[in-house]
Amino acid sequence: MAALALAACASAPVPTFDLSAPGNFTARGAGSGQMVVPTPTALAALDTEKILVEPAPGQITYLADAQWGDRLPALLQARMIQAFENGSKLRRVARPGDGITAEYQLNIDIRTFGVRVENGTSTAVVELSAKIIGNAAGRILAAQVFSARVPVATVNGPSVAAALDAASNQVLVEIVRWASVRF
Repeated sequence: MAALALAACASAPVPTFDLSAPGNFTARGAGSGQMVVPTPTALAALDTEKILVEPAPGQITYLADAQWGDRLPALLQARMIQAFENGSKLRRVARPGDGITAEYQLNIDIRTFGVRVENGTSTAVVELSAKIIGNAAGRILAAQVFSARVPVATVNGPSVAAALDAASNQVLVEIVRWASVRF
């Protein structure tokens, strides 16, 4: 009887969303180097499964009716590697610890990944800072900030997740194409 009472008190599971990896694109570059992609860095507000919303400048909250399937940095790392693989770089990119000797490392910092509400308009904003590090010299060889904005019709789980997925795909394609000519 007690188990039945506890089950009745349990809340409904929060809908869980995933990001996709972009496909159907080619990344040019004739280099033969190998690169590792560590887990991206992020502030605590983004290092979570929760989906961030900025209802006003300097204010953050999270969607109550949605979450990511994993912590955002881990999810982005997986999709970044898949994007390189889908962009014809399958044999040149891996995670640290996969047993390869990599000449390069791609460090990603998640600057923004959420919905921004400004003047009554909601927009999915993804901004990632990328740095290619030469492992032999330990120097930054190239660095750039990539961003994309996609309108959000309604601030709810499915709409926000779809818009963030579209913005993320735009940024990942740009990063793969940018990095591929540098390693």
